[in-house]
Amino acid sequence: MDGSAKISVTAGDIEFELEGTPTEIEEMLTHLRQDDTWEIMMTRLNAAKIDSSDSSTSGSESSTDVNRGASFRNLIETCALKRKPDQVLGALHYLRDVEGIMDSPPRVINQLFDDAGIESPGNLSLYLNRLREREFLIIPEGSEDKNRFAILSTEGKAHIEKRSSR
Repeated sequence: MDGSAKISVTAGDIEFELEGTPTEIEEMLTHLRQDDTWEIMMTRLNAAKIDSSDSSTSGSESSTDVNRGASFRNLIETCALKRKPDQVLGALHYLRDVEGIMDSPPRVINQLFDDAGIESPGNLSLYLNRLREREFLIIPEGSEDKNRFAILSTEGKAHIEKRSSR
């Protein structure tokens, strides 16, 4: 053997293939983890894992809520998001990047927490405004400066990634 290794991962439309020595691959993985693509890929893989384990459930709306709640709870646990502000950040990431929901009034975010069996944040506006002050959230232009359209900034994504690597 020549001491080389190869890693291939496909998650939906995201693919990567790494070849080289174990040290080179470790270095490439370190760089990959700093990219948004890694976070999106891990979220998709976790969601796929949950979907496959729950595939025996019926297609009713209540089982969809259970699957949705389980997926969100898994994200919270996988990323070790224990504090409520971090969980709110995780909820926005989940809604935007996993479900593709770009308009999320407070009732949508609170319902996600309820579906996961996690206590909803009390004053959601307070959490969102504090996350904006910390520059973890941004409001896209043309969104009338409303929190319901907030998306994670690069700093917000890095914060979740940092929490998940602890």
